[in-house]
Amino acid sequence: MIKDLLDRKIEKRPTTLKFEGRILHLLDDADLVKAQLYEGRNVTLTPELKERLRDQISTDEITPAYICFFYDETLGDFPYLGLRTTNRSTGETEYPVQRNAVRDGGFVCSVAGKRRGKGSSREASPYAELHAGIQVVVAESIERIYNENCQNLGVLTTSDFSIIDRILAGEEIQLSEFTDGADEITRQIIEYGGLFEFNVARLQGKVTIPVTTALQPGAADRRPMTLAEKIFAKHLVTDAARGELGVPWVEPGDAGFFRTDIRFSHEYVTPMASIFFEDKVGADAKVVDADSILFFRDHLTFLDKVMSQERIEQGLLDVANELEVKQRTFSEKQGVKLYGEQMGHRLGSQAICHSKILEEYAEPGMLIIGTDSHTPHAGAIGAVAFGVGTTAIFNSWITKDVRVQVPKSFKVVITGTPAANVTAKDYMLEILRHPYIRDGEAIGQIIEYAGPAVEALGVDERATMTNMAAEVGAFTGIIAADRKSVEFMVNERGMDRARAEELVVGMQSDPGAEYVKVIEIDASAIRPMAALPNDPGNGVFIDELGDAPIRIDIAYAGSCTAGKKEDMDMYARVFAEADAQGLKIHPDVKAYIQCGSTEVREYCRERGYLELFERMGAEFIEPGCGACIAAGPGVTSSPDEVSISSQNRNFPGRSGPGNLYLGSPYSVAASAVAGYVTSWTPGQQFDQLSARKLATV
Repeated sequence: MIKDLLDRKIEKRPTTLKFEGRILHLLDDADLVKAQLYEGRNVTLTPELKERLRDQISTDEITPAYICFFYDETLGDFPYLGLRTTNRSTGETEYPVQRNAVRDGGFVCSVAGKRRGKGSSREASPYAELHAGIQVVVAESIERIYNENCQNLGVLTTSDFSIIDRILAGEEIQLSEFTDGADEITRQIIEYGGLFEFNVARLQGKVTIPVTTALQPGAADRRPMTLAEKIFAKHLVTDAARGELGVPWVEPGDAGFFRTDIRFSHEYVTPMASIFFEDKVGADAKVVDADSILFFRDHLTFLDKVMSQERIEQGLLDVANELEVKQRTFSEKQGVKLYGEQMGHRLGSQAICHSKILEEYAEPGMLIIGTDSHTPHAGAIGAVAFGVGTTAIFNSWITKDVRVQVPKSFKVVITGTPAANVTAKDYMLEILRHPYIRDGEAIGQIIEYAGPAVEALGVDERATMTNMAAEVGAFTGIIAADRKSVEFMVNERGMDRARAEELVVGMQSDPGAEYVKVIEIDASAIRPMAALPNDPGNGVFIDELGDAPIRIDIAYAGSCTAGKKEDMDMYARVFAEADAQGLKIHPDVKAYIQCGSTEVREYCRERGYLELFERMGAEFIEPGCGACIAAGPGVTSSPDEVSISSQNRNFPGRSGPGNLYLGSPYSVAASAVAGYVTSWTPGQQFDQLSARKLATV
């Protein structure tokens, strides 16, 4: 395989570029978007219109989940089908983009506001844009994974809005304008037109790999490092040919290739990555170190239960089922372990990928990559775990390395003693509404959670926080390893205690480590929270929602964020109190509980939770991603339906067309019983009577 790549001809892009095509402004104005798409109207971005650029466009809006059933150039038919805009006349929400509208419009550049590309790590989004003709992406700020995916595919990105007029004027633009400020490796990836092309040039010795600061002449012997920086320093590849790793220290801005310990992907991504691998490397080529690669079938195992008849008739279910076939075939050919195949005729998976990585594989000090934005889940045990796109995972199958520029870190310190009904989820909803996060300042940084209130959490609750680093827009989230990490590895995995204790040694940040920001939060000041629909950053205290209760139709308890053992304990605690009062799930509410792995399911069985859930009237669902990505029971079916969920995000369309509130496991369970969005207090008396009067609210 390597020999063939060494003989391949690779050339850089031209140093000057000229773009021929139109500019698509993604505005919060349905009529203006439609005018650009279907009437051929060109928009001049006045200061007034710039204020209307859509902020916070998630990858769910660029390519809704069902679009990602496609994994080839067909994706070019679909960019922005989930784009949410406002009809300025009626105030109603509209989704103006139709299939092929972008490609047919002849657009070469797409423009948006802040935090473009937030959410899922799906490389299908920039891949769809690329094959619809988009060569340049302009936005005030761009999320880290989405930006890297663009670079890896050859899509140019910039925050310089002056580029727009120059494209329209037909000017030649220097390629260097898209690389200014980039680290040495990123610059060369852009110059070579993508990550694979750069990696071939790297194998051929044509590229420059920067010498890390610690190895430069006159460098200090050491510097205080954060935990994440320690892990990066240990994994930096210093000599790829000899397999040499490690430097005394790294600092933010150091760029290089880092050796991974675990690489995983799921059925949404493995097929596209396998096509890249077979097309670019060879049909008979083998991945490097198959034992450190894992595949998961976890995202779409309940899809046939929720897909509309219209989409089934369009053939989308058949297209989705092909993802599983392609992944299984590639897994068997490569000898890679696949989780999900042993379920036989039953729906569900053995585990959601994040759940299994933490349950069985992640260790303090590891470097883990996965094709999902919630890969930071494993940071709960003191590992650096982060999401990557299709191209990055495919390249790691060749080299076992991943390209990283060491990010800056900021710290969230949580002190004080929380109330008995306040959880890690409430901490996260409080963090997510902080201006530093809402304004996009945290994009691409590492968030380190610390303080007595964090140290008091078990590993499952810590995982809720590191998991939701994705919603922060952070590179990853991490918590120092400690005695609770040791107990987790010993009690949950049966690891030898001496080895577990050895693994946590030094896996804490040094005194004097540098952080660009320290946010302090008092846990005692936090009350149970809910995130209002459309963004997890819309957090409010539940007791401030107003006098009119918010009736719910669905309560969904689960996902990778809230399908762990400690989460099940919380659901069971609330339901046990309601059961003791002779109550069941509110008759107007459909309640679902979905665990993160078969291990969690058996935990529930052993403790009698399954019988309790059934007695309460909740439907227990086998492991899988399900409603969190509109691919399982628990999704809304109409815009007027309301649901509350303990999952991680509630972007438009994420779990159906209805209004989705986020809450803690306690709050979701209490709301299921009460029939409206509410919190839980130990020993409370549930009031279903008033909930039954909500029909007119």
